Amino acid sequence: MGSRFPFPANPNGWFRALYSTELGPREVKPLHIFGRELVAFRDEDGVSHVLDAYCRHLGAHLGYGGRVEGRGLRCPFHAWLWDGSGTCINIPYAKRIPPGARLRSWTTNEKNGLIMIWHHAEEKPPSFEIPDLPEYGASDWSPYEVRRWRVRSRWLDMNENAVDQVHFRYVHGTHTVPRTEVEMDGPVLRCRSRMKMGTPRGEIDGGIDTTDWGPGFQTVRVTGIAETLMVNTSTPVDDEYTDVSFAYSVKQGAGTSSQHGVGAALIRDLEKQMAQDIVIWENKKYFEKPLLCDGDGAFPVYRRWMRQFFAEGAWRTGGEG
Repeated sequence: MGSRFPFPANPNGWFRALYSTELGPREVKPLHIFGRELVAFRDEDGVSHVLDAYCRHLGAHLGYGGRVEGRGLRCPFHAWLWDGSGTCINIPYAKRIPPGARLRSWTTNEKNGLIMIWHHAEEKPPSFEIPDLPEYGASDWSPYEVRRWRVRSRWLDMNENAVDQVHFRYVHGTHTVPRTEVEMDGPVLRCRSRMKMGTPRGEIDGGIDTTDWGPGFQTVRVTGIAETLMVNTSTPVDDEYTDVSFAYSVKQGAGTSSQHGVGAALIRDLEKQMAQDIVIWENKKYFEKPLLCDGDGAFPVYRRWMRQFFAEGAWRTGGEG
């Protein structure tokens, strides 16, 4: 699929490894993301960790049969014990631990019900953080309703939807093209849209406020029909696929929640829109220099912003045919 895109599959930033609910106490999970084999585990103190998956001894995959002991993960093959920093801290049949007995430990940040990990092509430390979301865990907001898709595309095409306001009319059937303002703030991109939303009682004024913190974490706050939060995460699986997940939360009241009433109807409509988008994403080609017109809006702003998440020289150049 590389010929469809001039940019690498794995940009720099924070990405969802798992939802917090997917990794229980002392649980171990194999992961395949960024084209790599990783392993996640939750130690006896409740702290989540992500390591490279293959034991440095003889290559056993720690995600299959590995078990948590204290703050470490015991290999299923010869029982070498690896702590959350990736250091081997015990070999039960050896007098000393060999030099270099280390695995790569991935920087993690667990918040908002997500276990996020930091990816950087040059393994540099995080240059920005993911915010705490006030809606998460609040008594007047519903628990997440999670939907997931494996999409044959790359994050940039999908996240670009936030500034592609014209597509709402011609793909999703809105009556008007939203009025949109876009603002760049370092690794953060804010997009504020105002539009007319259709309801059984006629059109009402509504809004969609989208904020991206790098390429892997996005919030969408919808007002008008029902006050809704979407926490959108896009994690590269490999060169071909991206694991896309939307976690919906609805402000509760007057019979509205993520499972009932207007809130549930809004989520169903957003899922329908996602299905409409996927057909296009999986079959389009990314043009580095598209032929834009004066009604296309903020594409140039978005594309300038997203360049910062790739190493210098990572893009290849070529024709648009």
